[in-house]
Amino acid sequence: MPSRLKKRTFIVLETNDGTGRLGKVIDIVLITLIAANVMAVLFETLDGLYRPYAHLFALFEVFSVAVFSVEYAVRVWISSERAEYSGAIWPRLRYMLSPMALIDLFAILPFYLSFLVAFDLRFLRVLRLLRVLKLTRYSSAMTMLLDVIREEASTFFAAFFLLLVLLILAASGAYIVEHDAQPDKFASIPHAMWWAIITLTSVGYGDVSPITPAGQFFGSVVSVIGVGVAALPAGILASGLADQVRRKREEMRRMLLEALKDGVIDAEEELELEAYRRRHGISVKILNEVKSQLSSESTVPRVFVCRHCGKEN
Repeated sequence: MPSRLKKRTFIVLETNDGTGRLGKVIDIVLITLIAANVMAVLFETLDGLYRPYAHLFALFEVFSVAVFSVEYAVRVWISSERAEYSGAIWPRLRYMLSPMALIDLFAILPFYLSFLVAFDLRFLRVLRLLRVLKLTRYSSAMTMLLDVIREEASTFFAAFFLLLVLLILAASGAYIVEHDAQPDKFASIPHAMWWAIITLTSVGYGDVSPITPAGQFFGSVVSVIGVGVAALPAGILASGLADQVRRKREEMRRMLLEALKDGVIDAEEELELEAYRRRHGISVKILNEVKSQLSSESTVPRVFVCRHCGKEN
C-alpha cells in the first residue's frame, strides 16, 4: 500500500503533463499561493497597510510555510520514484541537492531560522522573495532558461572572465589618466571600477566621467569595446535558447515519426504528444505544422485520430 500510494502521489505531483485533473488543481493552488506570498512580501513594505493587518500577514506566513513544508517533505518522499534516480544510492539525498529541491528548501528555511537567529526584517523579506523561484517548476520558459545556463556554463564563464579582465584594465587605465585631475572620484583602482562597470555596460550614469583629454579618449575606447563585450552573454543566451527550441521541435518530430509508424496516431500517442507539448511550452500551432509537414513528406496516407471525439482528421 505505501508503495502504491507513493507511486500515485508521484504521478499526481511530479508528472506535470497537464492531463490529470488533481495534478492541475494542485499546480494551480501552489502557483496561486506562491504569487500571493510574493505580493504579501511587497505589501509588507507599505507601513500604512502592514501595521493595521500585521497579524493577518503573520497568519498567512505561517499557513504558507506549513503548505510549502508539506510539499517539500512529500517531494523528498516520492523522489525515489524518479527515473533519473532509479538504482542510485541515497536517491532522496541526491534529490535534496538538486536545484529545484534547494529552491523549495530556501523558500521555507528563513521562517525556521528566524527562531534560532535574529534576522533583520528587510533581509528576511528578501529571502522570502526567493519563493518566486518556485514558479520555475511550473514555467517551461524558466526551465528552458535554466537548461541553457547549465549547458552553456563554460561559455558564460569565459565571457564573464573576459569582462572581468577588461574591467580591471579599464579601471587601471582610468586611474592612471584621471587620478591627478579628479583625486576624489578616481582615488584608487577599486574606486575607478564603478566608472569602468557603467562604461563597459554602456549605461553611463554621468556621476563619474573623465575630464582630461587623455581620459576622454580612453573612455571612448572603453565604451566602444564595452558595446561588444557586454553583449556576449546576451548572445550566448539567445543562441542557447534558439538551440533548445530547435532540439525540442526535432524531438517532437521524432515522436511523431515513431507514432506514425503504423499510419495512425491513436489516443494514447496523442496524449503523450500533448503532454510533451505542454511540458516544453510548444504551441499547438507548431505541433500542427509539424504534423502537416510529416503528412506532406510521406507517400503513405497518414491518419490522425482526435483524442476527444475519436474521429479521423
